[in-house]
Amino acid sequence: MTTGEVTGFALAVLAGLLSLWGGVREARLQARLRRYGVHAEGLVVDQYLAPSDDYSTPVIEFTDRQGRPVRFTPVATGTRMGMELGTQVPVVYPPEHLENARVFTRKHLRPTVISLLTGSVLFLGAAVWIALTR
Repeated sequence: MTTGEVTGFALAVLAGLLSLWGGVREARLQARLRRYGVHAEGLVVDQYLAPSDDYSTPVIEFTDRQGRPVRFTPVATGTRMGMELGTQVPVVYPPEHLENARVFTRKHLRPTVISLLTGSVLFLGAAVWIALTR
């Protein structure tokens, strides 16, 4: 193997393992949220458009157990997520880490885990392909 192939192999393995780690971490967080999370009703209070995005990202606000307003942006965003300004959405959050709040619908929870795990399969597959074609 040439130095470039070894570098490509190492980067593909690293990217695959990082994606796998992220997918497992998100899946574990979602399982904890389903079991122990606090449920609240959120409201889309703002939309912002990042310079690199083609779609706006919603800002969701909910009230925690102490009555304090909390704002967050969902992990899964996109044009078909159905979160226009003023939309009410179910929210779940771990009481000790409000920053880990998630929109609690299948449409919003599943894409993050699926995309991370798919990325890990693709990167690890590329690493295997690099190793086997040499």
